[in-house]
Amino acid sequence: MPVYLDHAATTPMLPDALAAYVEALGVVGNPASIHSQGQQARRMLEEARENIAASVGADSVEVVLTSGGTEAVNLGVKGLFWKRQEGHPRPRILVPGGEHHATIDAVDWLASHDGADIEWLPIDENGRLHPATLREALERESDSIALVTFLWANNEVGTIQPVAELTAVASEFGVPSHVDAVSAFGYVLLDFHASGAAALSISAHKVGGPVGVGALLLARSAEVVPLFHGGSQQRGRSGTQDVAGAVSFGVAATRAAAEVAEHAASLSVLRDRLVDGVRAAVPEAVLRGDPDAEGRLPGNAHFTFPGCEGDSLLFLLDVAGLSVSTGSACQAGVPEASHVLTAMGLSEADARGALRMTLGHGTTSGDVDAVIAALPSAFAQARKAGLSDRVVPLGHAR
Repeated sequence: MPVYLDHAATTPMLPDALAAYVEALGVVGNPASIHSQGQQARRMLEEARENIAASVGADSVEVVLTSGGTEAVNLGVKGLFWKRQEGHPRPRILVPGGEHHATIDAVDWLASHDGADIEWLPIDENGRLHPATLREALERESDSIALVTFLWANNEVGTIQPVAELTAVASEFGVPSHVDAVSAFGYVLLDFHASGAAALSISAHKVGGPVGVGALLLARSAEVVPLFHGGSQQRGRSGTQDVAGAVSFGVAATRAAAEVAEHAASLSVLRDRLVDGVRAAVPEAVLRGDPDAEGRLPGNAHFTFPGCEGDSLLFLLDVAGLSVSTGSACQAGVPEASHVLTAMGLSEADARGALRMTLGHGTTSGDVDAVIAALPSAFAQARKAGLSDRVVPLGHAR
C-alpha cells in the first residue's frame, strides 16, 4: 500500500463530501433559472455558501465561489488592484518573497500588462514577514499602494504569518490586504472577519472536497473588478455556478472547521515524530521553516538534504512507494532551487536538496515510520556522484 505524504498538494476526498458530491450531481437545474428545478438548485447552492461562510467566520454574501485557489488568488489580487486604480492611480503592490506562484505570476502579469510596480518585501530565515517590515514599506508613499498580498501559511515550509498584525498595519494606511489561505485552510482556525483582510482565498481540495472548486472571501466593504464578464451571477464573478462542487465543498469545509483543533493536535504529534525521526536517520538534514512547532502548520515537515537534489530523493522514495514532494520548481526539465528557500536567505546550492512531507487525514504513525526507514538509503543514493543527472525531474504541486 503506497504511503501518501503530499497532503499540501491535495488531500483525498472525505467520504461524506464525496457522497454529497455524487448526490448533488444528480440534481438538474441551473441555479439562475426561475423554474422550480432551478430554484431547488439555487437553494442547494445557497445552503452550501452558508456552510462555507460559517466554516471561515464570514457571511454568505462574502463568499464568491471560484474554480479553485488559483482563480481566487487572481481575482483577489487583480480585482483589488484594478478597483484601486479608479479615480487615483495606485501602481504599487507589496508582496513578500516566497509567495505561491499563483500570486507571483498574477502580480508579474499586472506589472507586464497594467503598469503595476511590484515591491518585494524581505522575509526572515524562517519565511516570515514581520509587521515592522511591512510598516516601513507602507510609510514610503502609502498613497501609491494598491494592496498588500501575502500567504497565511507558506505552502512549502509551513511557516504561519502574523496575519491580524499585518492586516492591521496595512489598514492604518488605508491599504487593503489579500490573504492566500489555501494552505492554511483546515489546519489552522480561519476567521475572516477577525483576520482584517479585505479578501481571502481558499480551496476545497485542501480539506477533502473536490478539485476545481474554491472561494474568494470578499469583505462587504471591498470591491473587485471581475476577471470574467457575462451574467454577474456573483459579486465580482460571472458564470454558471457549480452546485455539486459547492455542496461538496460545504460539507468538507464544515467538517474541517469542526475538527480543526483535534485534527491539528493529532497531526502535530505525527509531525514531531517525523521531524525527530528524520533528524535521527539523516543527521545532515536541516529543518526549514519556523523551528517552533506552534509557528508552522501542524502537518508540515520540510527539510533540505545537503549534497543532493530534492528531485532525486523524491524519485527514489517514489520507487519505494512513498509519495512526498519537493519544494523546487522544474522548468524545461531543469531542476531549479526553491524560490521560497532563496527568499529565506539560502544559497541556490543549499536550496536544491529540498523535500516537503505533509500529513493529513488518514496519515498514520506507520506511514511516518515508513518514510523515516526509507530515507537513509535514499539519501545515500542521491548523494552519489552523477545520480541527479540520471533522474528525470518530476513536476511539483502546491
